[in-house]
Amino acid sequence: MTRNVVISGGGTGIGLATARMFAAGGDQVLLLGRREEVLRKAGVPGALVCAADLGDVDGVRRVARFVAEEMGAVDVLVHSAGGTGLLEPPVERDDPLDRVADQWTVNFRLNTLTAVLLTEALRHRLAEPGGRVLFLSSIAAYRGSGTGAYAASKAALHPYAHDLARQLGPHGITVNVVAPGYIEDTEFFGDAMDEPRRAQLVAETSTGRAGTPGDVAATLHWLASPAAAHVTSQIIQVNGGAERGR
Repeated sequence: MTRNVVISGGGTGIGLATARMFAAGGDQVLLLGRREEVLRKAGVPGALVCAADLGDVDGVRRVARFVAEEMGAVDVLVHSAGGTGLLEPPVERDDPLDRVADQWTVNFRLNTLTAVLLTEALRHRLAEPGGRVLFLSSIAAYRGSGTGAYAASKAALHPYAHDLARQLGPHGITVNVVAPGYIEDTEFFGDAMDEPRRAQLVAETSTGRAGTPGDVAATLHWLASPAAAHVTSQIIQVNGGAERGR
């Protein structure tokens, strides 16, 4: 049976790989993101597109209206939008404290607020029973991210997912989090990844390789399947053993 699948950040990286996997199974996919041209060039067969800033309430309201008009119910909601602010317009700040405030505000808007606003806007449209809500966290939520801002913004999704799982569980809806490690072929690192750093990240794994968007997409696809109907309120790490589950 065709499902309605909504994927934020669906134009690139993990979100795009996930969209392609659901579409290949015959599902109707809606791609969300801020850059309409990127969404339209994604090449996901039959996908719907809605460009919006999910950190903005009005943008999320627009998405909710689009979903109501074009899809109705939502079977699977995947939160892949996020980042560290590399795509944000640069802001010059002389005061170090202002720079800290900007960095933390941007990270929580990109990674936490986008997921929370979209979930709350669409939660009454989640299929009952059988709905799935899937968040993308990060290995950084367990080990930090250098400044702490990105890591904290991803870690904040964990308790929200646990609370949501308890609220939606009686309606037959599951809520889970996938926390990837180092994943290649995404826009996440921009130009900041060099060969020594890549080699270090790969060396931390037990599998001896970097992760791919497909690795994470396959995990998300399984969590959305009937086989995972009794899996909820879990954080699944996909990192090749770079960080142990706990």
